Amino acid sequence: MRKTKQRDVILDELGKLCTHPSADELYGRVKKRLPRISLGTVYRNLEMLSREGIIRRLETAGSQKRYDADTGDHCHIRCVRCGRIDDLAAGANRARCDARVARGTGYLVLGRRIEYLGICPACTKKTGRH
Repeated sequence: MRKTKQRDVILDELGKLCTHPSADELYGRVKKRLPRISLGTVYRNLEMLSREGIIRRLETAGSQKRYDADTGDHCHIRCVRCGRIDDLAAGANRARCDARVARGTGYLVLGRRIEYLGICPACTKKTGRH
């Protein structure tokens, strides 16, 4: 994959965010630096970067795709009210779980996608529920 200014700016802006933005959200930031860039160019580059493993595409149930610059081993927790997504650090239990799944199924486990669901602190505060 060749290096382009557009791709560099997209990666730079994505790397600045821990909010797991959608392509539309990222486009708004990239457009400030590259006013002539199109939304289609941002989408195509995000798809290419995720296919190459440079970024992670998050496909959460019932919502638009979001993107993560952190390709390391971690899971996510998503607020079912506002859609906010936060990272959860990887732990030793995941490796043990992968081994248990492999033994129980005979599969060679290549990875996992685990998404926890909940209500984020901001939404909890709004409703007054704990």
